[in-house]
Amino acid sequence: MLADFFAYDFLTRALIGGVLVAIVAPVLGIFLTVRRYSLIADTLSHASLAGVAIGVLLGWNPVATAIVVTIVVAIGIERLRSSGTFSGEAVLALFLSGSLAFAVVAMSAAKAFNGGVLAYLFGSITTVSVSDLWIIGGLVVGTLGIVIMRYPQFFLLSFDEDIAKANGLPVTADSLLLAIMTAATVAVSMRVVGILLIGALMVVPVLAAMQFGRGFKETMGISVGISVLSVLVGLAVSYSFDLATGGTIVLCAIGFFLVSTMIGSMVAARR
Repeated sequence: MLADFFAYDFLTRALIGGVLVAIVAPVLGIFLTVRRYSLIADTLSHASLAGVAIGVLLGWNPVATAIVVTIVVAIGIERLRSSGTFSGEAVLALFLSGSLAFAVVAMSAAKAFNGGVLAYLFGSITTVSVSDLWIIGGLVVGTLGIVIMRYPQFFLLSFDEDIAKANGLPVTADSLLLAIMTAATVAVSMRVVGILLIGALMVVPVLAAMQFGRGFKETMGISVGISVLSVLVGLAVSYSFDLATGGTIVLCAIGFFLVSTMIGSMVAARR
C-alpha cells in the first residue's frame, strides 16, 4: 500500500500536498477556535467558491481568482467586524450567504455546473501538480514563519482582545493578518480536500486535540499530528476502496475526534 504512493508520481504529489495542508490548517485553526471564530473558515471557503465562479465565468485561472477574492472577502470581514457596527456572527453570515449566492448565479450563467466544479467543491487531490505543491509549500513556510514570529501576539489576541489592546498590541492588524492567512490557506487547499471540507480540517483536529486538556502549544502539536494522521489514513482508505478522498479525510478526522473524546472522558474519570 505505502509503496504505491511512491511508485506513482500523482500519488506522491497527493501525499505531499495532503501532509502540507494537514500541517498548516490546524495551526491557524487553533487560533480561530479559541477565539470562537472558527466559522470564518467556512465563510471564506464559500468566498473561494465565488472566486472560482468568477474565474470560470471570465475564463481566468480559477485558483488565482479564488485566492484574490477570498483575501478581499477576509479583509472585508475584518473591517466590518472591527468597526463594531455588526457582531462577528452577523458579518460571517452576511458574507457566507452572499458569496454562496453569487457563486451559484455566476456558475449558472457560465453553465459551469460540471465535474470540474465538483473537483473544487470536494477536492481532487490526485490532480495536484508540481506547481500546486510549490504554492502550498510556500504558503506553509510563510504561514509557519509568521506564526512563530507573532505567536505571543496571536496567543493573547485569541484569548482576550481587550487585554491585547490594553497591552498596546496591534489587534486590528493581527486580526487582519490571521484572516488573510486563513483565506490564502482555504483557497490554496481546495484542490486537496475541497472548498466545502477545508473548514473541517482546520477545526476538527483542533477539537480532538483539546480533549486531552493540555497547554496551548501542546494542543497545537497534537492537532497537527491528528490532522496529518487523518490525511494519511484518509488517503489510504480512499485509494483502497475508490472513495472521495477529501470526504474520507474529514471523516477520519471526525473518527479521531470521537476516539479522543472517549479517551479524554476516561482520563477525566480517573482523576
